[in-house]
Amino acid sequence: MKHIDLSITIGYCQPQELSSEEQELIEKAKEATRNSYSPYSKFAVGAALRLKDGTIVIGANQENAAFPSGLCAERTAIFAAQAQHPEQPITTLAIAARNASGFMPQPIVPCGSCRQVMTEIEDRYKQPVRILLYGTEGVYVVKSVKDILPLSFIGDSMK
Repeated sequence: MKHIDLSITIGYCQPQELSSEEQELIEKAKEATRNSYSPYSKFAVGAALRLKDGTIVIGANQENAAFPSGLCAERTAIFAAQAQHPEQPITTLAIAARNASGFMPQPIVPCGSCRQVMTEIEDRYKQPVRILLYGTEGVYVVKSVKDILPLSFIGDSMK
């Protein structure tokens, strides 16, 4: 049997080491946690994305008593951006989360469903989406969704 090595490199830094535009996006993601409707998990997630033209779109997780009916912050932001600005690729996506104790010390990562949607966005526009995952102790900086979902399923996979 042959083995394939899949390895990634993810940046890790303090927020002040990021560009002013990236810091702004993280702040917007943190602010978006206030729009979370999370009465069951008490885990508020906010996302902010920047489109190629500079427009910022935010999203927040939305829960429902029928649990599968909720939606993650990343997808609310992405779907809102696609509905309002379908011609604009997403260049950067920032994600922040907090619970009753405050913002999470370590960055949280997108769930599998969100990674799938993000992968299709990269494939649709043929350009990477930079991801900033905020934690109070540091920020993960990911160059492309492919770095967190290296074996992806996209439309071409069905041909």
